[in-house]
Amino acid sequence: MKTKTKFERLGLFDAKVPRYTSYPTAPHFSDRVGSGQMREWVQAVPVGGHISLYIHIPFCRRLCWFCACRTQGTATAAPVAAYLETLYAEIDLLAETLPEGVTLNRLHWGGGTPTLLTPEMIEILAQRIAKVLPFAPGAEFSVEIDPNEIDTARVDALVAAGMTRASIGVQDFDPHIQSVIGRDQSFETTAEAVEKLRTAGIHSLNADILFGLPHQTPERITDSVTKLLSLNPDRVALYGYAHVPWMARRQSLIPSQALPTPAERLNLFEIARKLFDWDGYLQIGIDHFAVPSDSLAKAQAAGKLRRNFQGYTDDQSDTLIGLGASSISRFPQGYAQNNPATSRYVAAIRSGTFATSRGHAFSGDDLLRARIIERIMCDFEVTAGEFGPDAEKVRDWMQSAEQAFDGAIVLQNDKLAIPLDAHALTRLVARHFDTYTVQEGRHASAI
Repeated sequence: MKTKTKFERLGLFDAKVPRYTSYPTAPHFSDRVGSGQMREWVQAVPVGGHISLYIHIPFCRRLCWFCACRTQGTATAAPVAAYLETLYAEIDLLAETLPEGVTLNRLHWGGGTPTLLTPEMIEILAQRIAKVLPFAPGAEFSVEIDPNEIDTARVDALVAAGMTRASIGVQDFDPHIQSVIGRDQSFETTAEAVEKLRTAGIHSLNADILFGLPHQTPERITDSVTKLLSLNPDRVALYGYAHVPWMARRQSLIPSQALPTPAERLNLFEIARKLFDWDGYLQIGIDHFAVPSDSLAKAQAAGKLRRNFQGYTDDQSDTLIGLGASSISRFPQGYAQNNPATSRYVAAIRSGTFATSRGHAFSGDDLLRARIIERIMCDFEVTAGEFGPDAEKVRDWMQSAEQAFDGAIVLQNDKLAIPLDAHALTRLVARHFDTYTVQEGRHASAI
């Protein structure tokens, strides 16, 4: 009760803040960054360097109501095939622009539903990428898997293409909740997909599950997490459902009156967290869990945990290039986002230019604040001395944060730390270091 009162006093249950997968966050991108800037930043990648690549496949067989991603439904393969032709052209454009000898450290296919692709499409796309960006030693290739859209032929094609990690969308196993969020996916179907992947030699499995869904209760989330644990995933992302119907109109189909309150959301998270803890998983940042042998757990132990648009990562690349409609690239110089409208993305690429429509060039204290926020989100602490000539400035910001949180966080020996019992405040603490105006209407609950 004391902790709940403290959270209420600090405004946790009312706050709407970014997830801080970037800094500045996407609402602060502008059209001052375009295709010309994208070209310059790609050309500036070091000769023989390593980069990471994200491929966005925006198509789904059916549109889940809970999802706020940039996706579109299709009942046939024709739109997918046409989109892939544009994606191949974008890959060729990248090849013409990149310096020589660049290799791939991480490759991720997301969406949408990448497993909507036929085995032949998977093979061709992988070949086109490999021709431009061969894998560096120890590279990781991960793919988002919809258990409803995977079969042995697709698994075999992905394995042949070099997939090393599969990321399975679960959300919740309760049939009633699934019907309310438009995501029918039985435990049996999910278990069958896991078995196919394990049999094919994929031993690194991620899973996504949500808390804060409509009609979700302690009993229901306990059942779903227990079932998920029986599948032995190596890594789990326990995301809070973001109800933003003003941004994702399909979410208006979800009854808002059935959503748990912020305090109830926190309780649901705590129940799931304890279940993962009891099963031997380590908590990674605010919402990921991993077995001790997983690379994410090792990165956290080594102080090398990072954060990007896919959440927590052990990827150390300075450059992440996103291809496909709405994809975001991160360079040492700033962010560049492709046009989110598929038609406009296609038109730009077919005209022979990058499809960048908005972004942000770093300036002022952007990189300094980004480093601080990343460390808070990853380690729950930050030390001023790590920032060299900027250390005194950082100390001033840290003292301001300590005062703002009135004893809930600790500043001692040049280190600002968020105690275990205050980890729920992490995004609020990160916001304190955000110099941009946080538009609450653009973000979901802080819990």
